[in-house]
Amino acid sequence: MPVRKPARSLALLAAVAACSAQAQVTLKPDGKWRYLLTAGANATSGNTDTTQFNATGEAAKVTDHDKLTFRGQGNFGRVNGVTSTQRYVAGTQYNRDISRNSFYFGSGDFLKDRPANIAHRYSLAGGVGRHMIRRDDLTFDISVGLGYTQDSYVTPTSVLGQTRSEYGRTEMVLAEESSHQLTGTTKLRQKLTVYPNLTDTGAYRALLDAGISVAMTNTLSLTAGVNYRYDSDPGVGLKNGDASFVTGVSLRFD
Repeated sequence: MPVRKPARSLALLAAVAACSAQAQVTLKPDGKWRYLLTAGANATSGNTDTTQFNATGEAAKVTDHDKLTFRGQGNFGRVNGVTSTQRYVAGTQYNRDISRNSFYFGSGDFLKDRPANIAHRYSLAGGVGRHMIRRDDLTFDISVGLGYTQDSYVTPTSVLGQTRSEYGRTEMVLAEESSHQLTGTTKLRQKLTVYPNLTDTGAYRALLDAGISVAMTNTLSLTAGVNYRYDSDPGVGLKNGDASFVTGVSLRFD
């Protein structure tokens, strides 16, 4: 995946996401909490010894006028005794309708990814959005806002022309999100967020998360997923883009 062409990379991954992505917690406007746990693992031995484990948890409470969600994800992998993946993600978002078609939101996110030299990243954001489509089988929202992100690096690195051990900046938040009920047992959801850097103009981040699940029973689903993170200047010696594709089984508590 050419890291010098982020727009093309995101477009390709968005297309892939239409075919393979991860499960999602049930979003039903009845004011009840709903939960989803997803896990997957694989291992090989012989000429190459590998282990890979991923787990995701989601919780959501939705009413006719607001939505509160929490999510967490952990990915860990080793190749021939060397840690290749160590990523932990957590986040929450609250949306509340201003009118039938408009809403405001507030969000908070956390990331730890040692192979990517991120000891921790904290992000807070808020803004407004619009429900472009709002049906039982299809929703599509767009939103815009402002946020602040603070990075702390495992090892000091050169970012945007300066050697830094940490880096804080103000960002714009541009997002689109949709949820699709493809069949009676198949659900698809995707979200693309772009963060233009307002402190150092020209730099930006982008996140793509997408998911599909196929229900086997009322509580069990087969899942697959794609996540892509892009940073226009992640630091010396690091690639701009990080992509992960995961599969697993989900347990739903509705």
